[in-house]
Amino acid sequence: MIEHDALTKYTAAFVDELARSGTRHAVISPGSRSTPLALLLAEHPNIKIWLQVDERSAAFFALGIAKAANEPVALLCTSGTAAANYYPAVIEARLSRVPLIVLTADRPHELRDSGAPQAIDQVHLFGKYPKWFVDMALPEQTEEVIRYVRISAARAVANATHRPAGPVHINFPFREPLIPNLSASSLWDEGHDIVQPFTTVIEGHSVMTSEQLQSLGNLLSTTAKGLIVCGPLDHMNAHEDLLLLAQRLDYPILADPLSQLRTRFGEGSELIIECYDAFLRVEQFVEHYKPEVIIRFGAMPVSKALTLYLNKYTGCQQIVVDEGLGWRDPTLSATQMIYSELTDLCQRLPSFIQPQHSEARQAWLSAWQQYNQLSRQIIQRESQHETINEGQLMLETISLMEENALLFVGNSMPIRDLDTFLFTETKQITTMANRGANGIDGVVSTALGASTQTEQLVLVIGDLSFFHDLNGLLTAKLYDLNITIIVVNNDGGGIFSFLPQADHDIAHFEELFGTPIGVNFEQAVTMYDGEYARATNWKEFQEFYTHSLKSTGLHVIEVVTERQENVQIHRDLWRHVEDGVLQRLENRA
Repeated sequence: MIEHDALTKYTAAFVDELARSGTRHAVISPGSRSTPLALLLAEHPNIKIWLQVDERSAAFFALGIAKAANEPVALLCTSGTAAANYYPAVIEARLSRVPLIVLTADRPHELRDSGAPQAIDQVHLFGKYPKWFVDMALPEQTEEVIRYVRISAARAVANATHRPAGPVHINFPFREPLIPNLSASSLWDEGHDIVQPFTTVIEGHSVMTSEQLQSLGNLLSTTAKGLIVCGPLDHMNAHEDLLLLAQRLDYPILADPLSQLRTRFGEGSELIIECYDAFLRVEQFVEHYKPEVIIRFGAMPVSKALTLYLNKYTGCQQIVVDEGLGWRDPTLSATQMIYSELTDLCQRLPSFIQPQHSEARQAWLSAWQQYNQLSRQIIQRESQHETINEGQLMLETISLMEENALLFVGNSMPIRDLDTFLFTETKQITTMANRGANGIDGVVSTALGASTQTEQLVLVIGDLSFFHDLNGLLTAKLYDLNITIIVVNNDGGGIFSFLPQADHDIAHFEELFGTPIGVNFEQAVTMYDGEYARATNWKEFQEFYTHSLKSTGLHVIEVVTERQENVQIHRDLWRHVEDGVLQRLENRA
């Protein structure tokens, strides 16, 4: 009975402190050893639980909730290889700075490394990817241990959410019996109405001194040819401040499709450049427009052309601002790494910048704007085809979405098409993708997790990525989640057709890289109570898509494309942009 009471008090204290510290969601996979935590998470009045049998999908589902809600989400499984299935999502959470609280049940110490069933070494199971790990003490009900377990919960939430956000791993060894007493009095100690945490963890922020801002301001005031590069941002409320900084400097902003800048302001700012991926492919433009300073915010952008441009001009001043105290510089070209809270920097720096509206500065900005407008016009004109193709599909998808909806895209081709076809005059939508590790696993589950936080979510995903996470559709069935999934089926890995392997016609290319799988997705969608449609022309796609947006539940629209045709369409598009850019460059000469 004493052990039973200890298990109840100990586990309840931890769960209650998670809730008090701001955890509102928990994703649970079934298992025996995790029973104490599972039951008390389900019992807590301020935590909503979600069930997913597949642990890998469960972890990505939790990741999606955390990304969309911008708050910590708990994740629970039993002992053994169940926990190992969390690894891909833990990696993604760390690299994309998403707060996950990973809870793994474990055998007690005497059953470890002893041949006990469903027991593996779970200590530091996820290596260096968690921001914090603790192997918890066995349950006791002493005052000291209850304080310890509450503080551990508070530390877990604090570590997960404080910048840079990321995953933490808490390992719980439990002895049998495993069933807590849910009818115990004062299960949550002080009661349900208490919302203050046992321990409050206060996070300070790094800011630049006035002297440091003055030095940076002096540099920027006297530098005409500057660029602001904005990738996916950790801070979702800094967009207006970034725009004000750009206006003060008269610098163009090269805005990644996941930065939210393209859709946050619409036509409100001509400083936002979105078609750089197209015209930075033109060697003559790159040679002619050499920057003197580049200020980069957020994670690395999607565009390879932009990355090559940054690599080419490593001799110019490249300033990377990272409020998460990380080192996001794969080009190895940063001349200054600034650790500062983004909003504070953008709000205070303009007062240290002396306006220099020189002809050189205006000419530099005007050129980027003109080439951007030219490229946008060419892309819009040349992307129209009678037959369904992947680029135009992205345009059609965006155009039919409602305001404030969420567009989630898979990696490989969908994210690159989003980069090409998401224009600044687009309606206000939110864009998301798993760009931490850039992997194809768990995309369906992540999007479904994000769908719990919005009224309308559309996922554009390739056939291999969709197949890779079909188990993720279970949550759509169990919770009647609203999501429209557009599966671009080119029967394999379309992105590989753009790589040198395809151009050289190497042996075994189709077997090893093209990887056609020939799966009939209709039956899988039906298994999860979803509505399936296959669009063979634009009229059918628009009808199916419009119907899905006005309906509830899971809708999957499969669109069949051809890989080689897709490559040719994209290359023709880039060639048309190149021709237009070269013609303008010649006219300027």
